[in-house]
Amino acid sequence: QVQLQESGPGLVKPSQTLSLTCTVSGGSITTNYYYWNWIRQSPGKGLEWIGSIAYSGSTYYSPSLKSPTSISRDTSKNQFTLQLSSVTPEDTAVYYCVRDPGLARYEYWGQGTQVTVSS
Repeated sequence: QVQLQESGPGLVKPSQTLSLTCTVSGGSITTNYYYWNWIRQSPGKGLEWIGSIAYSGSTYYSPSLKSPTSISRDTSKNQFTLQLSSVTPEDTAVYYCVRDPGLARYEYWGQGTQVTVSS
């Protein structure tokens, strides 16, 4: 059974960098042909795909995000990390890490972590 767990600060100040880590158990993040995603849900809004890192290490990002975004991984720890720079209150959301075997079939989700951007 694959399990994903998000971790990171719950409160970030505007203009700072939001950094979240997803720790994966029960499966390797380098296994063909999975994609490891970050998805968020802001208050009163639907789910928003942020980006993903593939089994190969290739990264993909939503073009609609206003904050500069980076996704990286540490294969030795079986973790992948999201960084959003220069955050604003609009980045306040519940952030999820999600596994996708392709074609946006989000099959395994972390429990989600609330991040609030506020001074």
